[in-house]
Amino acid sequence: MLPASGAQLLPPLALYIHLPWCIRKCPYCDFNSYASTAPPAEHYIQQLLADLENELQNPAAQRPLSSIFIGGGTPSLFSGAAIQTLLNGIRSRTALLPNLEITLEANPGAADARRFAAYRAAGVNRLSIGIQSLSAAQLTQLGRIHNPDQARAAIAAARDAGFDNLNIDMMFALPAQRLREAAIDLEAALEFLPEHISYYQLTLEPDTVFHTKPPILPDDEVAAEMAIQGRELLAQAGFAQYEVSAYSRPHYQCRHNLNYWQFGDYLGIGAGAHGKLTDARLDNESWRIWRTVKHAHPSIYLQAAANDFIANRTELSADDCVCEFALNALRLTDGFNTELFTQTTGLPFAHLETHVAQAIADGLLSVDGDHIQPTALGRDFLDDLVGRFA
Repeated sequence: MLPASGAQLLPPLALYIHLPWCIRKCPYCDFNSYASTAPPAEHYIQQLLADLENELQNPAAQRPLSSIFIGGGTPSLFSGAAIQTLLNGIRSRTALLPNLEITLEANPGAADARRFAAYRAAGVNRLSIGIQSLSAAQLTQLGRIHNPDQARAAIAAARDAGFDNLNIDMMFALPAQRLREAAIDLEAALEFLPEHISYYQLTLEPDTVFHTKPPILPDDEVAAEMAIQGRELLAQAGFAQYEVSAYSRPHYQCRHNLNYWQFGDYLGIGAGAHGKLTDARLDNESWRIWRTVKHAHPSIYLQAAANDFIANRTELSADDCVCEFALNALRLTDGFNTELFTQTTGLPFAHLETHVAQAIADGLLSVDGDHIQPTALGRDFLDDLVGRFA
């Protein structure tokens, strides 16, 4: 049990929905995803809504949702009618804040693109398209099922469907990629004039094909040059970096992801979905934060009883909160105000103070009044910075 620090507002509450199927598993992907061309959409949505109902039995979850994110996997394998049923079921079960951001992840391809108008009609107002590269050779090496022309067609279809809040996922430091090739790839993506770009380095994650049979990647120095080059190109195009890998035009930051990075709360429904929920009962000065993980394999999740979706539930200790808050908030380019720590953990800033002071002394953080921000050095050595709070 964590000590409360006075009457504080609970952090925002978001909803993450995991749809775990893809046509084919990419060799670099370590997400909870499984190959299928025909996922059992109707049954799965019934389970998702039962999962949500179970979550809402908790009094701490009975507050309006600030955002919804439908991720995967490849959510665009699901039809527009299926997404409509899902969102209608959510609307009928819980309150939603006005101007709710609803994101759906999609992969390029004609079959997916034809569904974009139906997603928009269902209430999805932000589309995130996983392009990764516009080089045909790189897409083949990455195991992607689309080609550059299909990527362009997907962007056009999204615009035709009325999406005016569009994210594009792009990678750099791809197999044998050169500095100029990375620039050409990003410049091609910028021609689509998206509102948001997620630009991240390809890394070899455990339990992936690439980890077992690694391709030849650019060395660390070249990868660092690519990251700097990307930041400069994005800035020149009017994008502001607000997180390690996230860039947006003004007013188009991803509100759902910001809630993660600001240590807000979120319900997680679906196979392998994670959740974080604050139970603040100020009448008895308790402040408890719980993490949940749902059964990961779809076959187990699909067979779960209404009260048996959770595979693991853990209460965070004070040390856990310090570490997890730093892991998230220090990813933000602008950093955080000290009051955010107390508002989201229920802990006094003293729990963070010693770690912050040492990081300031080492040039990894800067402080301006109550505002703490990673320095350029801290952003370049983020893993080292966050590790100091473990």
